[in-house]
Amino acid sequence: MKVNRIDLNLLVYLDALLRERNVTKAANQLNLSQPAMSNGLKRLRELFNDPLLVRTSEGMTPTERALELEPVVREVLGKIDHAVQPRGDFEPMEAQRVFRIMASDYAESTLLPSVLGKLRTQAPGLTLDIMTPSDVSFLDVERGKVDMVINRFDAMPQSFHQIHLWNDSFTCVLSPENPVLKEFTLENYLKANHVWVSKTGMGVGVGVDPSDVQRLGWVDVALNKLGKKRQIRVFTRHYQAAMTLAEQNDLIVTLPTRAARLKLNNPRVVLREPPLDIAPLQLKMAWSPLLQHNPGNKWLRKLIADTARELDGLEATP
Repeated sequence: MKVNRIDLNLLVYLDALLRERNVTKAANQLNLSQPAMSNGLKRLRELFNDPLLVRTSEGMTPTERALELEPVVREVLGKIDHAVQPRGDFEPMEAQRVFRIMASDYAESTLLPSVLGKLRTQAPGLTLDIMTPSDVSFLDVERGKVDMVINRFDAMPQSFHQIHLWNDSFTCVLSPENPVLKEFTLENYLKANHVWVSKTGMGVGVGVDPSDVQRLGWVDVALNKLGKKRQIRVFTRHYQAAMTLAEQNDLIVTLPTRAARLKLNNPRVVLREPPLDIAPLQLKMAWSPLLQHNPGNKWLRKLIADTARELDGLEATP
């Protein structure tokens, strides 16, 4: 196949088709009619001498050849897009667009309010669409459907760009009526009933196995190192819900300190330092390599990173 036979638009069509796995959706993404996209798919099949997408019970499924082409086409289009991007700076005061950010409710409540405060003055035309970790998959991020993700991550694809935002210690939240407060020792901590709360990474979660200590997270890993185990009575993926449950007089919630401090003025709970050492939580921000050079994305990433540094008592980056 000679390069001069390739219509660049066909590669754009192929990228959209492989992203959407649906002719109509791919056409809508590119503001084309469905017949035009169908004709494009026909030409692509002739060009590569392969059906590329085959209709199955699960919808349009890419062939082996299409899966081989997908990363190559995406890289080529990404480089072309970068090459033709205007070199002008992003103008936040004039910008009108929506940024999609995946964030746990921990990051949503501790970091994003300060970010929103800055956006109102520095970029009043911007809108944030804040999505939960369960709304987003690694594939969504890789394809650039989400601008950035903010959470703690056990693992991350090597192709993603990421930065560390801050570390956070852990604090216990419990009712002032909880009898364990009379002597808040490790021994009594272990005898009490606990609420487990975590939402690491992204994607639809599955049920928790209480015996799988390594997957339970920081608190239980720390206890396991001591040869101890706590009594977990409630599992939740929502930090705000966990802190509400802490108001009951027989439950302890051990969660990141920045989230716990949101309840400082709530008379129905008290905050206590855990009776054991727990490794700090690491909050990170990650994004697709497709968006690495996008001017608007770069501007918002810096705003978020600088805000995190300021909340952490550090100076913003130049």
